[in-house]
Amino acid sequence: MQRIPGYDTRDRMVDVPLNWAKPDGATIEVFAREVTAPGRMQEDLPVLVFLQGGPGGKSPRPNRGPAWLDVATKHHRVLLLDQRGTGRSTPVQGRQFAAMDADEGADYLSCLRADSVVKDCEHIRKTLFDGKPWFTLGQSYGGFLTLSYLSHAPEGLAGCYVTGGMAGIKADAATIYRHTYPRVAHKNALYFDRYPDDRAKVNRLADRLARGDVRLPDGDVLTVRRLQYLGMELGTVEGFETLHWLLDEAFAADGEVSDSFLGTVRGMTSFDDNPLFAAIHEGIYGQDGARTGWAAQRVLSEFPAFDADARPLLFTGEMIYPWMFDDIRALRPFKPAAEALAQRPLDAPLYDHAQLAENTVPVWAAVYADDMYVDMDLSMQTVRDVGNVRLWLTNEYEHNGLRHSGRVLEHLFAMEDSLDGHAYLR
Repeated sequence: MQRIPGYDTRDRMVDVPLNWAKPDGATIEVFAREVTAPGRMQEDLPVLVFLQGGPGGKSPRPNRGPAWLDVATKHHRVLLLDQRGTGRSTPVQGRQFAAMDADEGADYLSCLRADSVVKDCEHIRKTLFDGKPWFTLGQSYGGFLTLSYLSHAPEGLAGCYVTGGMAGIKADAATIYRHTYPRVAHKNALYFDRYPDDRAKVNRLADRLARGDVRLPDGDVLTVRRLQYLGMELGTVEGFETLHWLLDEAFAADGEVSDSFLGTVRGMTSFDDNPLFAAIHEGIYGQDGARTGWAAQRVLSEFPAFDADARPLLFTGEMIYPWMFDDIRALRPFKPAAEALAQRPLDAPLYDHAQLAENTVPVWAAVYADDMYVDMDLSMQTVRDVGNVRLWLTNEYEHNGLRHSGRVLEHLFAMEDSLDGHAYLR
């Protein structure tokens, strides 16, 4: 056990099969960190497993937060899980994939999807926590994982909290993006309404990048389409200001793109710390034998306002495109595997619709009305299709509200304590 400011922690590591369908094959490690309030590590507390957003992101480190952690540890033992392939859970490496052929790499990536993460959780629950049902807190993609967990192992769950992650469980990847592009366009409009002078700066940047030979510190060429990817920020609590102040210093005194701008953009778009987000992102929507087939790229043609040659230039959002695996240094080793995965029928069932319809595990879900990443209309349909969901529909927070305000989890806990079993609307 280790005591750090604000918490007691204990690290746990287990070996699991890389491919749960081949339990005698290769193994990987899965890491999780137990966190309690100071002095409570030895108490018999209900366990709350945090299912991180992403995909491909490690669980947060307890560095005086995040905001929800103080709320959770008042009553729970929190388990911060590094989902397989991330953090300390046998993290994927570019050099590892550079040594694989396309099919071998796609096979590996296929083992990192939701069905395997659920099996990892169940193994940890049974081997380290005496098989007692536990609670989950799923943020964003963690909510997608929650729905998979409810589909395939509901007996392991005492209750589930979901924030910004009620996935469109009946929508394929193309349908997801047909909902997403208009939401991103709306965020662009709101952004340029707030900072109208930035439109000219963005167009000036795009025109300069279109002429070519503007390089990031790692040698990658900064293209217009990579510039557009900065729109990922627009769906977060602090995103408008992050982008505005970045653009405020975009040009140096000589009229060229500034070194500080290029350095920051490299960090924001490099995927150095999370290549899995790009490599398996569309795979989280693949089910029922369908191929995702680079859906974001295909659907882009239906929204010409997002074309890199269009002016005024619009930022894109949470879309992964095949060009990224050519243009971005950290993603190039993953290109053959990502290409193969995009064309592969994904048969592992993410959701059991019949099981979800009859679900008896209580679910307390926050759906954000203005969410840029997880479409509200698709979320509401899922709420209607899943049994025993208590809903909190709110426009007070952006997609990452859980990280910034302990009030989000406090509100979900208050819903649990209420005797009212109906949907919650706000």
